[in-house]
Amino acid sequence: MADQIKIMILSGVREQGKDMFAVQVNDEIFVLDAGLKYPDSSLFGIDVVIPDLDFFEQYGDRVAGIFLTHGHADSIGALPYILRKYDIPVFGSQLTIELAKIDVKRENKKLKNSLFHVIDAHTEIDFKNASISFFHTTHSIADSLGIVVHTPAGEVVYTGDFKFDPSAAPNYRTDMDRLAEIETKHVLALLSDSSNAEAWFPSASEQDLEKYVTDVFRKAKGRIIVAAKASNLNRVQEVLNAAAATGRRVLLTGCDFAKIVRTAMKLGYLDVPDGLLMRVKDLKTTPDDKTVILETGRMGDPLNSLQKMANKRHSMIRIHKGDLVFIATTPSHAVETMVAETSDMVYRAGGTVIQLGRDKHTSGHATGRDLQLLIDILKPDFLFPVIGEYRLMEIHKNLAIKTGMKKEDVFISKNGDCYNYDFKKKRFYLTDPVPGEDTMIDGSGVGDVGNIVLRDREILSDDGIFLAVVTIDRKKEKIVARPQVTSRGFVYIKANHKLMHDSIEVIEKAINNNFEHKKFDWTELKQDVRNDLEKFLYKQTNLRPVVLPVVMEVNQNRHRAMQKLKENKTDNNTQGENGTPNKRKNSRSSQNHKAVKPRKWKIVKKNSKPTKETKDN
Repeated sequence: MADQIKIMILSGVREQGKDMFAVQVNDEIFVLDAGLKYPDSSLFGIDVVIPDLDFFEQYGDRVAGIFLTHGHADSIGALPYILRKYDIPVFGSQLTIELAKIDVKRENKKLKNSLFHVIDAHTEIDFKNASISFFHTTHSIADSLGIVVHTPAGEVVYTGDFKFDPSAAPNYRTDMDRLAEIETKHVLALLSDSSNAEAWFPSASEQDLEKYVTDVFRKAKGRIIVAAKASNLNRVQEVLNAAAATGRRVLLTGCDFAKIVRTAMKLGYLDVPDGLLMRVKDLKTTPDDKTVILETGRMGDPLNSLQKMANKRHSMIRIHKGDLVFIATTPSHAVETMVAETSDMVYRAGGTVIQLGRDKHTSGHATGRDLQLLIDILKPDFLFPVIGEYRLMEIHKNLAIKTGMKKEDVFISKNGDCYNYDFKKKRFYLTDPVPGEDTMIDGSGVGDVGNIVLRDREILSDDGIFLAVVTIDRKKEKIVARPQVTSRGFVYIKANHKLMHDSIEVIEKAINNNFEHKKFDWTELKQDVRNDLEKFLYKQTNLRPVVLPVVMEVNQNRHRAMQKLKENKTDNNTQGENGTPNKRKNSRSSQNHKAVKPRKWKIVKKNSKPTKETKDN
């Protein structure tokens, strides 16, 4: 059988976040990252968005493992929902795996530690058809790794989020020697971060940023409320260092944030001096000029928490006169409006705002020059710009062409694209697509919310809801009680008595017409009421509220007794051969859990004695 190589773009292109890609070598699939993204304002009520889980439904028996580049939500955020249903081995650096466990345990109380495997930049994992190795990269979290899939046609390199910063601390530094070594083995394809491709000037070094943060703290006269991402441990360390240098104590808000900090401290990735951290009860006794509040917000969104503080709706903190709000993260273009609104609220509450992103050019992602340097080092045959919006991918493509790559060797893909490698022609070409739609998480529901539900939510936000309740006697074919109507978010009821009265007449007329001209059917009756009300309300107001007719029936005891009798007969028919009722599966996991075909793999440590252990997972 001839070798087969495919590159699958599962998620993370033409958008920001939700990174997940895959490389297939013969009958084994290696998934690279499994992230989420936070919804924009058009996704009403949605908590997070993850990649299409149908991929694992269709290809789960071929998936050899999930390989993680770093511990940010855009890389690990989808794991809780994947591992809830599929037992797939997960590989990552020590910090990445510990953060992934925190995420998974938040959604799934029963954490399967056997699925998680700690590797490092010197690890190589041998599978049946390919091997996987890693290399250090620079990002805003320690122990970030790039991934190399060794295939029969050459190396497929995935950078994850990265940048170049020669002054970075050892745990954050890119291994340039390793990149040069990878190039000597022939790089077939490069999947490279595009998030910051339009930036040309170099980002400020982390040493400069630490000095800047300390200067901000020294100039502040009152409390300092820092808004940062919990998983940006580099920035968290800079805030802790600045607090210690200026004689301030730090309050960490949020249970998940505290877990992340404790985990990073235990593993040695955060240095926290004794006595620096304080508890909520210490706020009353600690002077404002000695206080730092580090706010990360729910699910990594500090801006919502800042708004609650400014509007006096936060459970612990209220912004007051003299407070300095320091936004220590560079917001994406999608949330710039929200940053402006938040700043306005802070000023109204008496505080002031400093944004790091305005004073310093900083990013955890490669600039245009960094991307060109990486291409020049690795010399890939083909480039797949990933992790970024469409314009950024196009800019990345143009940057690659300037380095000497051919236009036809750079692929601007979309989610769901699958590229097959032709060994004879030595080219990639598009083949049948793979699942690449969004899966929306709303509360505990995974994928329950679709376009129809979102459209209804949009209508509710625009024109509100109109509720009509009526009781009928279908045997006598008459309305028993006068219909009751009410609305929310539609019109002010007290000022629209005539509209509400006339709508009652529309309901009565629709029901009577149904009794006279149609055979009784519950669905059809409600649809008639809904259609007539929608036409009437739009004619009167030019608004289209969501109309919900509730039709109830009197004298239902006989119908309920008949229904109960039918149910009893059905239950009797479902008894087992021994006369006992068959047990129903009540466990959600027992119904939906999918076993993944075990794959044999062996971890080999480079520059050390190889292990003889072979793991069957």
